[in-house]
Amino acid sequence: MRKSILLCAGVLLGVAAQAQTARKLTVNLTPDGAANIQVFLPESPTGRAIVGCPGGGYSHLSMQNEGTDWAEYFNRQGIAYCVLTYRMPKGDRSLPMSDAQNAICTVRDSAEAWRVNPYDVGIMGFSAGGHLASTTATHAPIEARPDFQILFYPVISMDERVTHKGSVVNFLGDGRRDDKLVKEFSNDKQVRRHQTPPAFIVMAGDDRAVPPLTNGLPYYVALRKAGIPAAMHIYPAGGHGFGFRSSFAYHDQMLGELTAWLKGIKAPAATAKRVACVGNSITDGYGIDMADVQGYPAQLQKILGEGYCVRNFGVSGRTLLNHGDRPYMREKAWAEAKAFNPDIVVIKLGTNDSKPRNWDNYGKEFAADLQQMVDELEALPAKPAVYLCCPVASGDARAKQGDNQIRDSIVVADIIPAIKKVAKKNKSHVIDLHPLINPESGMMQRDGIHPTAKGAAEIAKAVAKAIGGK
Repeated sequence: MRKSILLCAGVLLGVAAQAQTARKLTVNLTPDGAANIQVFLPESPTGRAIVGCPGGGYSHLSMQNEGTDWAEYFNRQGIAYCVLTYRMPKGDRSLPMSDAQNAICTVRDSAEAWRVNPYDVGIMGFSAGGHLASTTATHAPIEARPDFQILFYPVISMDERVTHKGSVVNFLGDGRRDDKLVKEFSNDKQVRRHQTPPAFIVMAGDDRAVPPLTNGLPYYVALRKAGIPAAMHIYPAGGHGFGFRSSFAYHDQMLGELTAWLKGIKAPAATAKRVACVGNSITDGYGIDMADVQGYPAQLQKILGEGYCVRNFGVSGRTLLNHGDRPYMREKAWAEAKAFNPDIVVIKLGTNDSKPRNWDNYGKEFAADLQQMVDELEALPAKPAVYLCCPVASGDARAKQGDNQIRDSIVVADIIPAIKKVAKKNKSHVIDLHPLINPESGMMQRDGIHPTAKGAAEIAKAVAKAIGGK
């Protein structure tokens, strides 16, 4: 009798474990099905989804250990999991790249049917699949870029002298002799502030196939230097290719650390209003360590909460003036800000326009150039509400001198009136940041131009009050 009860209990436990996956389906990404995703949908979805890229040196795919074996682990946490079968490049890198990007877009396009949050779609990759995942994280357009990345013993470098040579040969083909191409796809050299998503990196110190010191470690360093949150775990032993194998000595510890990291990621709600923060170094967070955590757009996200999705499109040193020394509207960030199709745009430009070489030669074009920016935003499908910020005050005496001098006197006398004039014409909102930062209270860096994290918090509060009433 007792044996029967134990047997029934075991069966019930087995059913309960299997029941974590509510539905499984395969979706073709190419007409012939050569590229597809196996989708494992959880019973109790949280809205999070992950696209998994198995490894195999870009010559084959380790579909079980680095693919389907992970389904139960993720589904138990309410995470939808999609194992990507991507095409082998054979020298044509566009094949796996387009497959990975299509997978991300397919998950987002299926958000309603699969109960997925389009702002909470990550990518995971192993070995060469880690290279594909990190390539997607650093090279994909904003609509196909993941919100986070998980990399296991990833191939990062395309320099065959310090990485897995087979992956390089298969991915780049004859292009592996082109130094420019090698650099372009050595992803530690392609990390972009605010645009490359947070990462969780796992390696074994004794990995001889893909050396951690020339692959995963430089990628972590590049992320950290860019102010992008990242976690790195290097276990003392385990070699290469351990994937989900329970024989890996640190298997349980690894899963625990990954689970904790995933719980720490906070995503906006699926219905969140999109907020694009456009601007120069003050938006970018110049001089603020971990700007993606302490910069004003990041602090704005914390204040506004999950009902908003705030993205930082700031680029240091840029001007609003199209004839300025470094025009913002010629930057990739401007194109991506528009591709984001924001519901709200906060523009904080004008500080660098006050320099003699910019304002003295082209100042009369400022209002027209600002109007062009507003016009381009109003042409977007979302028809965003536009908020124009008066630049933060700077100290002329402490700013750089000569032709590169930032002049607060010009900001006050000419630039702010021009901003207000354009705002009035377009019925845009004005946020006056000029009197906000007090240099004597730890809000300004020593250069007298850039706010500290404390000053960024004050900017975030002012912007949040203007757009969200908070």
